[in-house]
Amino acid sequence: MPTTNKKKLGPLGAWIGMLLALFATCLASQAHAQTPSPLPEWQYSVGVPLRKLFSPDLPTWEVRVGAAMTVRPRYDGASDYYILGGPSIDVRYKDLAFASTGEGIGFNAIHTERVRAGLAITYDMGRREKKDHDHLAGMGNIGIVPESKIFAEYVVSKEFPLVIRANIRRQLGGSDGWVGDVGAYMPMPGSSEKFFWFLGPTMTFADSRYMQTWFGVNGQQAARSGYAEYHPSGGIKSYGGGVSAIWMFSKHWFATADFGVSALVGDARNSPIVQRSTNLTGDISVNYQF
Repeated sequence: MPTTNKKKLGPLGAWIGMLLALFATCLASQAHAQTPSPLPEWQYSVGVPLRKLFSPDLPTWEVRVGAAMTVRPRYDGASDYYILGGPSIDVRYKDLAFASTGEGIGFNAIHTERVRAGLAITYDMGRREKKDHDHLAGMGNIGIVPESKIFAEYVVSKEFPLVIRANIRRQLGGSDGWVGDVGAYMPMPGSSEKFFWFLGPTMTFADSRYMQTWFGVNGQQAARSGYAEYHPSGGIKSYGGGVSAIWMFSKHWFATADFGVSALVGDARNSPIVQRSTNLTGDISVNYQF
């Protein structure tokens, strides 16, 4: 196991050294709950771009399976929450391809020591009118749809392991609109060989088609629901952030926990269907790594 000289490197170097040992185990890649919608986007691949920087010799196959539970709002701006349980699956082939319940199915077109970028297919769980009839009556359903995703991640350096991440997604159905995220995260001091955690902010933006589907009220919806017509513009949808943590019980067993907060802004916040502009989300999972 690598060691560090705490007196020479100081607190920053000490926790970077601990992370080096952790990433060398290839456990930093975590699997999450069934849908990638509720948490900040970066939380679904937290630690993945750092693995190659700290441990260049990745195994050919990495397979992790488990069970996860998510607490999430019914939809962006809802005041009602619900619990969703399901499998947690994360499979990776070298530094080339992945299939994950959180990050989707995709491949890394660019995979250098400090850059990871590629394409993926993921999905959005949509919105059901009957799940919040008091506020959505007459608004109709937004169906479960796949999304195509382009993503890129950049690691500043070993000495300052800040990960900067951006993605843009196109919904293939539903709103048929574009939505994306820009964010960053960094491993935090206090990590050890049994526990380490990450913290970072995020911002989400969307085009007018996406905003109209999720936050707007067209003429037909206004006649059925009693809401006044509302036509939001594209732009910044929300600001937020998240915390991700990993506990390792043994060589093969580990648990993850995530917490995220998102605050709607601008035209999204002013939508008549929004009951609460700030939503909290979280998930936990228990996983086995083969």
